[in-house]
Amino acid sequence: MANILLMNPNSSTATTNAMVAIARQVLPGVTGWTAPSGSALLTSIAALDASATLVAAAEIPADTDGVIVSAFGDPGRAALAARLGVPVVGIGQSAALAASRGGRRYAVATHTPTLVASIDALMRDSAPGGDYLGTFLTSGDPHELGADPEALDAALLVAITRAHAAGAEAVIIGGGPLGQAAERLRDVAPPCEIIAPIPEAARLLARRLRPNRS
Repeated sequence: MANILLMNPNSSTATTNAMVAIARQVLPGVTGWTAPSGSALLTSIAALDASATLVAAAEIPADTDGVIVSAFGDPGRAALAARLGVPVVGIGQSAALAASRGGRRYAVATHTPTLVASIDALMRDSAPGGDYLGTFLTSGDPHELGADPEALDAALLVAITRAHAAGAEAVIIGGGPLGQAAERLRDVAPPCEIIAPIPEAARLLARRLRPNRS
């Protein structure tokens, strides 16, 4: 069984545990790493940049076979990948590849308005041939929504519905801490595919690990 490190660039251990549980549904050998400082929810470019520095400089166990960077902006992924000799994937990158598969029109639904430009750039860079329709935002404060799962689900469902009405055939739930919401919304969303980034990252990493395993 591969040793997989899921890195949570947020400083919330509870969020790490929730994301690890989701990733383990695809890759059983996942353990978690939580950012030692910084924000419990990345809602600004400054916080995203600070978390990227922490991820890029983190001490990675020598027996690690692969890494998942589990914040939607993929902070520090490229720098960490350049440093390590194992596959490193980000949940944003993985979600874009899954959502754009087959030439589908796709969008992101999320609750962090200050990160829209960063999200849009990541989507286009990760799937340059994809038909990306943009980011559709919830209403409400992201911290308050994050503390109220029922309100979060309702707000995301409105954003998903707007994305679907704009032509999206797949909608990504954009955020590592939104992983559980993505799972809850799958059966109640409009008729489009709901893309949960953490499982997609685990699947992408599994594919990249296979050629390296005996």
